[in-house]
Amino acid sequence: MPPTDNEYKKQESELDELYRDIILDHYRNPRHRGHLEKPTTSKEGYNPLCGDEVTVELTVRDGVIEDVAYVGSGCSISQSSASMMADAVLGKPLKDVKHLIDTFTSVMRGSDDFDPDELGDLEALTGVRKFPVRVKCATLAWHTLDDAVEESPAS
Repeated sequence: MPPTDNEYKKQESELDELYRDIILDHYRNPRHRGHLEKPTTSKEGYNPLCGDEVTVELTVRDGVIEDVAYVGSGCSISQSSASMMADAVLGKPLKDVKHLIDTFTSVMRGSDDFDPDELGDLEALTGVRKFPVRVKCATLAWHTLDDAVEESPAS
């Protein structure tokens, strides 16, 4: 038997709360925040609409992201997204990273054609799509990563 409207609303509310918790955890306890000792590439990104900024640093060896770090300032969405992004791409081949960048940015533009397992914690950011002005916050680090990957050795 399918859930009733009230059960569906309760499940949706609980999922929204879980997603908020994931986003806040990455904001309060950022992963990979800081600088790399000797990055092979570094790119800066800036969102002039709200003032968010991020610098993404990569160490790429043999076509794989060996290390990643970011620094920046801005809203909880932009900084949480940068933290989740760094977690998601560490240790991955550049071709897989390009696919993830394309998938994530497509999802943020409204696509529902994605595998939730592929996104992992990044799925928490899908709620941002309800607020179009905040999509740029969520994708800033990803566009900056894309620029860094394009300039990386073996890309």
